Formats: sequence, structure tokens, C-alpha cells
Amino acid sequence: MASTWRIGELGRRSGLTVRTLHHWDHVGLLRPSARTSAGHRLYDERDVDRLYRIVALRELGLPLETIGGLLDDRTTDGPELAELLRDQLAHVDRQLAALSGLRDRLAALVPLVRSVRGATPIDLLAVIEEVTRVDETIRKYFTEEQLAALDERRARLGEETIRSAQDEWPGLIARMQAELDAGTDPADPRVRALARRWMELLEAFHGGDPGLRDSLYRMHAENSERISQQYGGPTPELIDYVKRSVAAG
Repeated sequence: MASTWRIGELGRRSGLTVRTLHHWDHVGLLRPSARTSAGHRLYDERDVDRLYRIVALRELGLPLETIGGLLDDRTTDGPELAELLRDQLAHVDRQLAALSGLRDRLAALVPLVRSVRGATPIDLLAVIEEVTRVDETIRKYFTEEQLAALDERRARLGEETIRSAQDEWPGLIARMQAELDAGTDPADPRVRALARRWMELLEAFHGGDPGLRDSLYRMHAENSERISQQYGGPTPELIDYVKRSVAAG
């Protein structure tokens, strides 16, 4: 039996508000395929597929009117899901390395949509929810000017340099955590060397801009538990350990 979702459940699963879904229905962007006998909206798997395309195109900066025209263009089949995933992946790559979990999920979905099975509605709902949450988190702490500055900095550094720094973080965090767990004095030369590299990687992100640095620190401080659990980021205790090691130098 095909899966269906009422508007409240679809909102909870996707991270979108019921008000947003009502508005998209009103303007004809996302209309439910069916209704219950009581008149409640019912969304099916095709609606979830369209919902993903809407969110992906919105993330790429397109206005809703343009998105509706693209999806409803009868002369084409509309944007391919795999193409949208690749474009959205590039967009996410320009965002914070600390929130790279979204990139990993999208990258995993690209081969799925090319396979016989394809991406299930559950897969797409999970991505929609994470896209919404990540974008809201980033825009809460960084201004449009700061995000533009990050994009420019990323372009100057190059994707290979950025990816190398991202790949280095998990190992660096693990090594520093091992020293903390072992009770190593933060003034120990081995720990201080790790702390210096830690600060160098942060410097590569904010480029010495105090505004970017403070926004990054505030974002992590207010979301440390979720970042640690979902993205493997450092705990507040580990960050304090790094700070004490830096101060000891």
C-alpha cells in the first residue's frame, strides 16, 4: 500500500511548518493529491518527491514563482532529482565545515536515485528536515555578508584545501579527546602541538575576522550537544581543554 501523510505529520517529518505547507497549497506550488472524507489534506509519495524538489530549488536561491514554473513546465520533465541533489550538494559545500553531515547524507542519496530502487519518500523527508534545520541554524548566527565572505574565502582557498581541512578535523578531535581522557596536562608539548593545529584550522575558516570567529564560537556554544551527537563535533569539555592548552603556550 502506498504511504500517505497528513499535513501535520508531513510538517513534523520534513521540519517545515504547517503554515508553509498551507501557503504552498494556496499558491499551487504543492497541492495534496487527495483529501480524507473530512476534507483533511493527504500527501502521497509523488507529493514528497515534489516537496523535495521545491526545497532543493529554494535552497539554491530560486523564488517560489520560478520554482513553480520549472516544476510545472509541460515541455520538459522538470529538474531531475539527481541533478538537484548534485546542485544542492555544491551549495551545502559552501557552508560550514562543522555542519558537513548534510553533505554526507546528500552524497549518499545521489547513487540511490540512479539505482533501480531510487530514494524512498522516507529518505527524502529526512533530507528535507536536515536541510531546513541546517539552513535555519546557519542564518541564525551568520549575516548574509558573513556568508558571502565565507563563500569568497572558500573560492580563494580552493575545494581541495577545504576538503583536506574537513577531513583532518575528525582525527584531530579524536587525538585531542584521547589526551583529555588520559588526563594529560594541557601544557604538555604534545597537547600544545595539537591545540596549535586546532587553532590553525579555525583560522582557515574565519580568516582572522573577529565577527566570523565570534559567530562560529557562539553557534557552537549554543548547539554543542547537537553538533557533537549528530556531526561528531567537539564537546564543551574538549573545547575548554584546547583553550587551556593554548593559554599554557
